[in-house]
Amino acid sequence: MKVLFAASEAVPFVKTGGLADVIGSLPKELAKQGIDVRVILPKYEDIPARFTEQMETVASFTLQMGWRSLYCGIQKLEHDGIAFYFVDNEFYFRRKGCYGYGDDAERFAFYCRAVLDALPHIDYMPDLLHCHDWQAGMIPVLYRAHFSHQPLYSHLKTIVTIHNLKYQGVFGKEQFQDFFALGEEHLHGYALEMHGGASFLKGGLLYSDYITTVSPTYAEEIQTPYYGEHLDGLLRSQNGRLQGILNGIDYEEFDPMTDPHLEFNYRDSYAKKQANKLKLQERLGLPVDKDVPLIALVTRLVDQKGLALIDRMIAELMALDAQWVVLGTGEPRFEELFRWAAGMFPDKLSAQILFDEALARQIYAGSDLFLMPSLFEPCGIGQLIAMRYRSVPIVRETGGLRDTVTPYDETTGEGTGFSFTNYNAHDMLFTIERAVRLYREPGVWTNLMNNIKKKDFSWRRSAQQYADLYRQLAVASEVGQ
Repeated sequence: MKVLFAASEAVPFVKTGGLADVIGSLPKELAKQGIDVRVILPKYEDIPARFTEQMETVASFTLQMGWRSLYCGIQKLEHDGIAFYFVDNEFYFRRKGCYGYGDDAERFAFYCRAVLDALPHIDYMPDLLHCHDWQAGMIPVLYRAHFSHQPLYSHLKTIVTIHNLKYQGVFGKEQFQDFFALGEEHLHGYALEMHGGASFLKGGLLYSDYITTVSPTYAEEIQTPYYGEHLDGLLRSQNGRLQGILNGIDYEEFDPMTDPHLEFNYRDSYAKKQANKLKLQERLGLPVDKDVPLIALVTRLVDQKGLALIDRMIAELMALDAQWVVLGTGEPRFEELFRWAAGMFPDKLSAQILFDEALARQIYAGSDLFLMPSLFEPCGIGQLIAMRYRSVPIVRETGGLRDTVTPYDETTGEGTGFSFTNYNAHDMLFTIERAVRLYREPGVWTNLMNNIKKKDFSWRRSAQQYADLYRQLAVASEVGQ
């Protein structure tokens, strides 16, 4: 079984969000299931030299994008036993960052076209193209329109995975006609049309053989108007080929036993976790006190993450007998909120308005509680890393947060964290107050640690679900021929 992942970012080469973590770690677990999985990415300028220096050019050819004849190079690199291909065109990709340029439609149109055109040149013809998010969303459309009738390609199946439905790649219809050589029949309301333009992601959802998203609850939520981002009707109509498969995390990458960023490595030693906490308090300039619960936020400072609830309750939160650490960057209003709070309450809150991976790991290891009050959360990675480092999550019950955090029940002693249902600032405050109160009951904390210890959020189970899905689609393909 051969599967090619098409995505716009992957750890360790380039990362803007959780997509990169998935593309960097899921293929390794799929390979253990006996699948020949490879990955194809754009070759951005930001990929570190230690990787680009090892790349070998395996193909170069000219491709047609509308009326344009364009150079395309394909470079290859093996990393952690997985073959990665890089689509090389300096005009489109030799610039800082991944996204946010005025010609993004053209850049990722080129990428989608290059993925399909590259297959005969790279000595690897997959059974299945697994396309991730809007940047790869037009691959199934191009396949149906221009490739599916060619004998070499006719067996291919396509899957699209939605990592965050909010980002849909909506651009002008005339650009789609220009870049993809698509007729009018592809651009009306039942096809690519979206908000008066056309959408990469909508194309992928309609033209692919199967759709997955990154948690079972999010798969349900996106079929409702509240979470559906104007695509809920389409997703309801396609729900027979829609499945939520929970993301995992790379247990080798995130391991407090071997993490080089920690002062004290540990697995289930509460004493060593507390030692990391005291070091962290010292580093952050907070009062060093093992008995005060330390609550962490490691997040992008954006509205999606529920920070408006914190804004609404900041005085009440600072009145709690707890300490806070915030790490991240994002919208100026939230950056300012936390800077202001750190200035007003220096013994209560440390605001680290930056991105620092080493500090993030120290915060996971040193915090007692980890807050994610998200407005929506397709899967969420923070709560999974927090539990791996034995920090107890406080979450809103949405998307993957609901699927991964079991609310603590004082009568049975079961549960792995604390949660609230409604997007409501008082509900969040009440839940945090309860967590802070129960932190001071050693029996409760022992229960929580023991319950978290039994959980497995590695990629193993999820990879098994993907492998089963791939095999079902391959069998369907053989039956259909």
